[in-house]
Amino acid sequence: MAEGDRPEAQRVADELRARVGHLYPLHSFLPAQRALAVELGVSRDTVQRALRELVNEGWIESRRGSGSRVIKVQRIQSSTAKATRVRGQVTLAPFISEAFEQPEVTLDVHTLTSESLDAHIRLQSERIRGGFISPQRITLRMLLPDPSLPLPYPRVKEDPDDSRMRTRLRAITETHTASLLGALRDLQTEGLVPFVDVRIKQAPLIPTFKLYLFNAVEALHGMYEIIERPLELEDGEVVTALDVLGLGATLTHHVKDPAGAGAPGTVFVESMQQWFDSVWNHLAQ
Repeated sequence: MAEGDRPEAQRVADELRARVGHLYPLHSFLPAQRALAVELGVSRDTVQRALRELVNEGWIESRRGSGSRVIKVQRIQSSTAKATRVRGQVTLAPFISEAFEQPEVTLDVHTLTSESLDAHIRLQSERIRGGFISPQRITLRMLLPDPSLPLPYPRVKEDPDDSRMRTRLRAITETHTASLLGALRDLQTEGLVPFVDVRIKQAPLIPTFKLYLFNAVEALHGMYEIIERPLELEDGEVVTALDVLGLGATLTHHVKDPAGAGAPGTVFVESMQQWFDSVWNHLAQ
């Protein structure tokens, strides 16, 4: 593989992941490889590499002559009073979109990497630039793991001491963190959003779950599931990896119930907000 081709394949894979379940619903077919190559401005070979990555992650299946079909999407389960509002929504995208449609956006996130959030933030920045939404204040706090932690995942299955997976994770996190920081700060610099406050801290904790808190009244929570999958590294070697797929985690949806402080949704959201604030204030740097 050419040294400069891997970032392009990764970019295409990121874009396709963000579309799965949203633009490409479950059981639907992706556009033809040639059409994707033209749309994304890359070679067909780059598209093929990106599609192989999505196949290895279990998002799609590809058959010669039949194209690529979506076989898995992110699931969101809700038993709250707002269940009717989210019925049929199977991705994070509608929740992020709705949050950014408010005059004030407050988002607290605990995650292993900033990869999936970056795709959603860039989508919202384009909606703002297009004049479709116009939030006045955006506040984002994100908790990421300390990169010096000896994380048990992702790693090469047969060699826990192989550092290439940790290097790859760090590069992915740095790339997407810089991307979402730039996207949000550019909105303020260009005068499109009057107030933007983006803060990112690192905590000495191994993430076992993903958490999104919206305006301190709504939460999405999902456990990371460890999977075994083939993974192509920067040098072209394919290894068997133990990894987690945050985009594939089932998220549970919880909303504070105005009817009572003891309601299950209220208790969950408040306890998660207290946990986030305690880590942010006392452990993270």
